[in-house]
Amino acid sequence: MFTMTGKGKTTTCDGVTRRDFLQAGTLGALGLSLADYLHAKELGHVDASKENKAAIMIFNLGAPSHVDTFDMKPDAPSEVRGPFKPIDTASPEFQISEMFPLHAQVADKFSLVRSCYHTSAAVHDAGWQMLQTGRQFQGGVNTPHVGSVVSYLRGRRTDLPAHVVLPEKMGRGGGNLPNGQSGGFLGKAYDPFELSADPSQENFQVPDLLPPKEIGEARLDRRRKMRDVIEQTISDFEASENAKLLDGNFESAYRLMTSTQAREAFDLSKEPQSVRDRYGMTRFGQCCLLARRLIEAGVRFVTINTFLTVFDEITWDIHGSKPFTSIEGMKKIVAPMYDQAYSALIEDLYNRGMLDDTMVCNVAEFGRTPKVNPAGGRDHWPQCFTTYFAGGGIKGGRVVGASDPIGAVPAERPVDPPQIAATIFHAMGLDLETVLPGPAGRPFPIVDTGAHEIRELFA
Repeated sequence: MFTMTGKGKTTTCDGVTRRDFLQAGTLGALGLSLADYLHAKELGHVDASKENKAAIMIFNLGAPSHVDTFDMKPDAPSEVRGPFKPIDTASPEFQISEMFPLHAQVADKFSLVRSCYHTSAAVHDAGWQMLQTGRQFQGGVNTPHVGSVVSYLRGRRTDLPAHVVLPEKMGRGGGNLPNGQSGGFLGKAYDPFELSADPSQENFQVPDLLPPKEIGEARLDRRRKMRDVIEQTISDFEASENAKLLDGNFESAYRLMTSTQAREAFDLSKEPQSVRDRYGMTRFGQCCLLARRLIEAGVRFVTINTFLTVFDEITWDIHGSKPFTSIEGMKKIVAPMYDQAYSALIEDLYNRGMLDDTMVCNVAEFGRTPKVNPAGGRDHWPQCFTTYFAGGGIKGGRVVGASDPIGAVPAERPVDPPQIAATIFHAMGLDLETVLPGPAGRPFPIVDTGAHEIRELFA
């Protein structure tokens, strides 16, 4: 972490001591230069006709039970079908759980993929890697989040960052593995901007949009003088290999902190209370509303973590016994909050004419065991699960693929994480043949060889 113009000294991990001058725990990740973007465009890596496309990834941390939510098995034995009943939806093609009555009303606008799977370990953070990057990390190589790849190839459009994560990055998953919410081998410059605050709280403010106490507004406006002061105090640091990156990050941080557009985009007080109430005055609900505001203001990619960890809070992680969530807890606490916020987001994007250009994808690290366990819950199951997509060119009201009669494995049209990543990239106008500068300068394709978008969603 850096601080901007503090009087104390700090030491970086490479041993360089310098004056505190940039509070950059989240400000060091603010996008691609125009020159880099134009170069990518010249190489044919981006579709100029999709310049205005954006995406929101809702990551359902903890992993919902597909059999209890979007892939119900009403004719299966009781230990498989669970306690919930399916209900009709606005789509004639599918039913969903009675826990999601508001989802049912907008089901003509999203489509389900019921045949997802992955072959990684059945631990949360392994699944987080797979579903957010399209790959499992191997050999010390951390692959970038799909939003970071978008940031790298598309760049930012405004003073706002290209990729934002709300409300903050994931915490522990139990496996002590990297969680996939970073720029990976692209570097920290492509980490997402991290909100680091709960937008449902009274007097919510974004910490990194607040000028440091040591600097008044007038001094911030006099950027040249501030740079003169900084340059006199960081000569040791400027001699390090990190100086070039930090100089670019300083420019990005300065633009963000002094941008009226950025401040207004994050200012939820500008929304009518009726709109905030429609989303729900919960952390997740207000993150969904904030995501809409950020996309509207020019952010290209927003990742929303439904929860932050599977520990110490009620989540989708319904093992059934404490300290984990019970099926009853999912029904009474998790599902209503989630149902309200998601349906509000889809309705809001649609009513504002934004849905056609904004993909909303809902993913999780895996599914849940087809059979209810002795504690009355369900355990980890990467062999089969459901994801769903809306907007951004997706045709709503459809089902792609199918699971077997108990939801244990894909029975039709298996879909793996590289295809999910490819679907997002396709919606954003990125060429799936694009090669990134990987570790040690080695070429690295943005998706696995042969992976393509889930074409049925767009047909």
